Amino acid sequence: MSELNQEALTQAATEARGLAIDAVHACSSGHLGLPLGTAEIGAVLFGDTMQYNPDEPKWLNRDRFILSAGHGSMFLYGWLHLSGFDVSLDAVKNFRQFHSGTPGHPESFETVGVEATTGPLGQGIGNAVGYALSAKMAAGKYNTEEHTIFDQTIFCLAGDGCMQEGIAAEAIAFAGHFELDNLILIYDSNDVTLDAMADKTQSYDACARLESFGWETFKIDGHNFDEIAATIEKAKASKNGKPKLIEAKTIIGKGIPEVAGTAAGHGEGGAKFAEEARKGLGLPEETFYVSEGTREYFSAHKEALLKGYNEWEVSFLAWKAANPELAKELEDSVTGVVPDDLLGSIPAFASDYKNATRAAGGDVIQAVADAVPNLITGSADLFGSTKNYIKSSEDFSPENPTGRNIWYGIREHAMGAICNGLAYDGIFLPTGATFCVFADYLRPSIRLAALSSLRVGYIFTHDSVGVGEDGPTHQPVETVSGLRVIPNLDVIRPADPEETAGAFAAMVERKDGPTALILTRQGVATLNDIPVKERRDGALKGGYIAKKESGELTTILIGTGSELQHAIAAAEELGDGVRVVSMPCMERFDRQPEEYRETVLPTSCTKRVAIEAGVSGLWWKYVGTEGAVVGIDRFGISAPGGTVMKELGMTPEHLIETVKALG
Repeated sequence: MSELNQEALTQAATEARGLAIDAVHACSSGHLGLPLGTAEIGAVLFGDTMQYNPDEPKWLNRDRFILSAGHGSMFLYGWLHLSGFDVSLDAVKNFRQFHSGTPGHPESFETVGVEATTGPLGQGIGNAVGYALSAKMAAGKYNTEEHTIFDQTIFCLAGDGCMQEGIAAEAIAFAGHFELDNLILIYDSNDVTLDAMADKTQSYDACARLESFGWETFKIDGHNFDEIAATIEKAKASKNGKPKLIEAKTIIGKGIPEVAGTAAGHGEGGAKFAEEARKGLGLPEETFYVSEGTREYFSAHKEALLKGYNEWEVSFLAWKAANPELAKELEDSVTGVVPDDLLGSIPAFASDYKNATRAAGGDVIQAVADAVPNLITGSADLFGSTKNYIKSSEDFSPENPTGRNIWYGIREHAMGAICNGLAYDGIFLPTGATFCVFADYLRPSIRLAALSSLRVGYIFTHDSVGVGEDGPTHQPVETVSGLRVIPNLDVIRPADPEETAGAFAAMVERKDGPTALILTRQGVATLNDIPVKERRDGALKGGYIAKKESGELTTILIGTGSELQHAIAAAEELGDGVRVVSMPCMERFDRQPEEYRETVLPTSCTKRVAIEAGVSGLWWKYVGTEGAVVGIDRFGISAPGGTVMKELGMTPEHLIETVKALG
């Protein structure tokens, strides 16, 4: 670490405070507390400590900075602007305005230099753990004795709200257990939450708490440049198998005496004192002021950063020349290349296969993992049930960072956020698994993955009341439809092993959002009357004709998952005018051209009945007002799965009765 230019960093911190005050004052909206309280930390991170290149914001070996306390977004926008990222002063001036590039909470797809979409508290801590995990795996896989191309540090800035959320405890425990010593969590410890002083709701010792999770901890004055810089440098250098917590004692809203150190300093309450605050900070009357001295300092700092970047580039090019196959694999991973004939690499299933789709998925993922080397998987203590363990690999551990199987423990919340962090980093394709009914434990992470168009796969097994004896607590009826209403999330519920193969291919090939696979616990028949290619391609398209009518079309039955077999059986009884449509994925089907959708569900046929072992609501868009839905609009029953299915009407007989009742 070079000697700190405290004068320049002090001026930069003051001007960063001014930018935050002016931005929040201009729109009368936002959160001033963190940007003002952590300005010195920002100055040290962006003005001295972190390695980055503003001209190459996705540089593979950059240090990553995640603002978990995303409400303090003006902290991030201010420092990105000052340090030379493509965040203009006009963007700062238009904070929280339409298409400004500086939204209310950081969005990775909206603003250059934002590593993760944060705001829901605690999510960023989980994302940072995912980034740290990705860095460990990348270093283990790609570094060689001659060349180190991955040695970055992951920084995360969080407040009391993040630390209180349960997801943070799960992620912190995971990071400690797996010895992610490349992670530095800076805790903005200002003794204040939004409603009141922090002692109203908390009384724990953060350092002692994290030490019990296997972390190394430090406590500093968050306004002392020397302490901040020296502690960060020590934390970066320490490779003792322990993630690092730096508890920085700060004054929330520092720079606005009227609210500093109080709960009123958290939000925009101090913005009305902008003019007095600017004077008190020694800033001129000019708003959004950045001095020439600060511009010059960061320009010189950028030159120093570019020197380090250029040295890395030389080493990286030498590594590529020495390791062409490894370099090609890394390039393919980062760009999301998938084999052209991924489906062709998945062996067809035997015609007498009658196992659950979770078991079929367990077979499919082996072939997919062989074809897609950056695919990794994990489970929330359920590998034995979710069947997604990659048998050709080993477990990830501190001793074996190249293992592709991640044991998350009973931490679904953290698993979701960690998968997002892995996906944000963009080197590995993460998948995570648990029982379908527990998808709601990671729903906030799924929602953020969809919002941010992340390439994440979810493997949710035990998909319906067919779970049986475990009863209604473990029988999802509303969960699948609950996932379907999340925009930009593909939810695929395959009917048999070949549709399952298509579902996995769809998940891996998708680059613009996450995919949830919904798989059965109970065995299902292999639908041999439908050619293998039609079933696989049909899953990719989301919907297709599973059984075509042999006469004039009068009726369409729509089935999905384990209920498709009932629709096919019912059609055999109902006569030659009945068509059966398999609908494994509403979202993919709805994206097909209108011409294709019309060939599958012609508008001329209004006599339609859909069947699914779940709530009926979403199916009405396909059956229309003249159709019907055979669903389960109640909770399940504790009994053997077959008994529950029959009791709740998931049978060909009930479907036939429903069709006949339509006339």
